[in-house]
Amino acid sequence: MNISYEDAGVSIDNGNAFVEAIKPIVKETFNENVLGGIGSFSGAFAMPQGFKNPVMLAATDGVGTKLRLAIDAQNFTTIGEDLVAMCVNDLVCNFATPLFFLDYYASAKLEVENAKKVVMGIANGCKKAKCALIGGETAEMPGMYHTGDFDLAGFSVGMAEKDEIDRRSFVKNGDILLALPSSGLHSNGYSLARKVLFEAQKLKFDDKIGEKILIDILLEPTRIYVKDFLKLKPYINALAHITGGGLVENLPRIFPQGIGAVIRKHHLKTHEIFYQIGQSVEENEMYRSFNMGVGMVIVANPTNVDKILENSDAYIIGEVVLNEGIILE
Repeated sequence: MNISYEDAGVSIDNGNAFVEAIKPIVKETFNENVLGGIGSFSGAFAMPQGFKNPVMLAATDGVGTKLRLAIDAQNFTTIGEDLVAMCVNDLVCNFATPLFFLDYYASAKLEVENAKKVVMGIANGCKKAKCALIGGETAEMPGMYHTGDFDLAGFSVGMAEKDEIDRRSFVKNGDILLALPSSGLHSNGYSLARKVLFEAQKLKFDDKIGEKILIDILLEPTRIYVKDFLKLKPYINALAHITGGGLVENLPRIFPQGIGAVIRKHHLKTHEIFYQIGQSVEENEMYRSFNMGVGMVIVANPTNVDKILENSDAYIIGEVVLNEGIILE
């Protein structure tokens, strides 16, 4: 008896069909620096001009257990956007302009239509981040994943000026902290959120929190801050992407020794979903696990604050002080 690859659970034909289906979607993200098309052994991207002392930066991430919710809800339209956001939002914190993106999609069995929706989300994210989707990998691995499950990983490369990468030297006592709002939980804290909302509080996907359905709130895509960064760059001393660890653990990453911050909690524009989760979680744990409505923190000289306020939806949440650590008051 002869056994084929398909008998083992892997369909080469499905893989080929998927590549053909996504070619026009991916091509929409291309710019003049993309060399070649989809289907080669690697993606090629020409070095952009205009940098004096360019340095390449790279970031990789996934979407955590937010993916579990997307699979359970069978809603795959925006999870790819989350994947892009988690990578490019890190790059801009080192003053890097995102150039291109690659993705990795692994499943028990490739469901072409579902995977296509994921790639459409990735392409939408790349457009918002002004970067090109130049490659990816799809793997069918029966025995590694349960039927219907898949996993995602993203990889992004950007370029920055060498002397602009480390922002700690630009942060000074008396600088002002401004928040760029998050769109919700983004892609962090979902293991805790799922345990609280669906196990402790016994809520259902179609329950309402305020005016919105719970699953829609939870699957709201992570905001991409690349355009904000490019517009506001001249006025920014430093940027902190508020991901796992929240404000208290991400802000110190951009502060020099001896510098800390005071944040006024009552200034934060915190979404209702955080208050719902907070009914079952201590406040300190909330601030260590979630962004609490703040997706990105801008550190700026007081003389630049008005320019930032005029050109974005940022708002003031505190200031830099001569005291290590983050004080929430």
